[in-house]
Amino acid sequence: QVQLVESGGGLVQAGGSLRLSCAASGGTFSRYAMGWFRQAPGKEREFVAAVSWSAGNTLYADSVKGRFTISRDDAKSTVYLQMNSLKPEDTAVYYCAAKWWVVTDTPPTVRYTYWGQGTQVTVSS
Repeated sequence: QVQLVESGGGLVQAGGSLRLSCAASGGTFSRYAMGWFRQAPGKEREFVAAVSWSAGNTLYADSVKGRFTISRDDAKSTVYLQMNSLKPEDTAVYYCAAKWWVVTDTPPTVRYTYWGQGTQVTVSS
């Protein structure tokens, strides 16, 4: 059983930056693909970014490409989401997710197994 705890959310003005962190425990972190998802009020949860177990590959939603960067530090069992040039439409609860995925080095964008409790990101205009 993997436990995930997000941190780093908050209120920021449009154009600003935030870095989210997700600390994992209870599993072999280096064998998990890690992802970030978000859910805005009244909307379905959507994929934001993912990093493969080896950190060799990353995927991004088109809406955040070029502005967000996902990374991982296996020594700290932590995955990060650096968010720059934030927009009001980035406002959402952001969730970290993990999936045992060593079959390929392409991280999945769906069907993650473990989820954190979420951290609120609010971008004011």
